Amino acid sequence: MAEVATSTTSEQLLVVVDPVARRSDGESVRIAKDVLGAGAGMKLCLPDGPEEFARALARRGSRRPVVVGDDRALLRAVALLHRHRELAGCALSVVPVGGALSLARSLGVPTGTVAAARAVLDGVERRMDLMVDDSDGVVLGALRIPPLSPSPVGAGPPAAPDPGHPPGHPWLRTCQSLVRTLVPVPRPSRLAAAPEPGPSRLRVEVDGETLVDLNQPVEAVSVSPSAAGIASVEIRPVSVGAEASPLLAEGRTVTVSGAHFRYRADTVVSGPVRTRTWVVREGAWGLTLPAGR
Repeated sequence: MAEVATSTTSEQLLVVVDPVARRSDGESVRIAKDVLGAGAGMKLCLPDGPEEFARALARRGSRRPVVVGDDRALLRAVALLHRHRELAGCALSVVPVGGALSLARSLGVPTGTVAAARAVLDGVERRMDLMVDDSDGVVLGALRIPPLSPSPVGAGPPAAPDPGHPPGHPWLRTCQSLVRTLVPVPRPSRLAAAPEPGPSRLRVEVDGETLVDLNQPVEAVSVSPSAAGIASVEIRPVSVGAEASPLLAEGRTVTVSGAHFRYRADTVVSGPVRTRTWVVREGAWGLTLPAGR
């Protein structure tokens, strides 16, 4: 892990640059470093992986931590500080760089590099609610059951070559086309396709009161921050004929149980689990945002 000391003005920052941000958008990382270094004393850390990322945060001393990276880097930082019970006395800052920035945007962080870096220097700390589950996991924004398919963050594995269009050898493609006209190629079975997620049978309790039970299949359950210290819960029952109205509730504690299920919390899909409880902790963590937001 590379560490670089820069200027020594009154405020000291620990700027931790996520390795994914360095690989995906080095120019934005450079701009962020220039703006932050011109406005405050800065120690720059360039971790090569999650372990070095964690060590950099743990050794920050009195410096204010600034994460340069995407939503996953922000989540990692909050989870680490929560695990060490250091969120109460630590205001976190972030300069969003990367492909997945929807969480940072929803929290009020500017997604432009210069604007975000200026907000780190000139902004104010806002205390925000945190949902903590019974495995000590954290949720900054919203969670959903079943999980929505995540947007691709990077390039996936290379596609398998199309057997009907092999690279090169145009004479081979011509012969294969002739064979296909003589011998019909069977269509792939429908069973080979990935199954669509079906209805779930879950018990959802809000502050100890059952909102829906196992005998009522549901299409989706979503939980998101509402008023201070309160989560908003929306359950969409399976409709037969006319569309069923969603069930709505608010509370501080949400428990979901039933058959094994997966859930998407912010950008991370977790599970399968049989039961999970989330508790809203009011003002549990601080984020630096532009003044006036």
